[in-house]
Amino acid sequence: MAVTKIRKISSWVLILCSVITGVVLGLFFFGGDNEPYKGEMWNPIYVDLLLYWQYILFGATTLAGIILGIWQFVSSFKNNPKGGIMGLTVLVLFFGMLFLTYTFGSTTPVNVLNSEAQAYNVPFWLKTTDMWLYSTYILTGLVIFAIVAGSVKRIISK
Repeated sequence: MAVTKIRKISSWVLILCSVITGVVLGLFFFGGDNEPYKGEMWNPIYVDLLLYWQYILFGATTLAGIILGIWQFVSSFKNNPKGGIMGLTVLVLFFGMLFLTYTFGSTTPVNVLNSEAQAYNVPFWLKTTDMWLYSTYILTGLVIFAIVAGSVKRIISK
């Protein structure tokens, strides 16, 4: 019963997020162009809406990941302490990766087009951007490795 309810809720959340994303992308691509840049370069009207929606999705995903990670640690630690410690280790390694990729980030200012963007051309934001980019590369590589390793393991075990 509980699995069916969880599956139903998660399916509806996925459908809702997909529909909202489709509408936002439709407005972004087909919503028109801002007048000051008409003819010079493409400057969609709904860039801010797209960015805010991405911020909402990113924040909700991050918050859910942290809360569910802690919840999984607490519930699994009661039943299986070794498994709980393994879950905590994964969370610690994830935040360690974020720390390392932040420290490897560059502080070299970027040549930007306007003065409004100069507010974000400071070392903190430059390093934060590099942190998320490097973390994305690392996690994508780990996912590809896990897919390949799982396939090889399955083929070998047959």
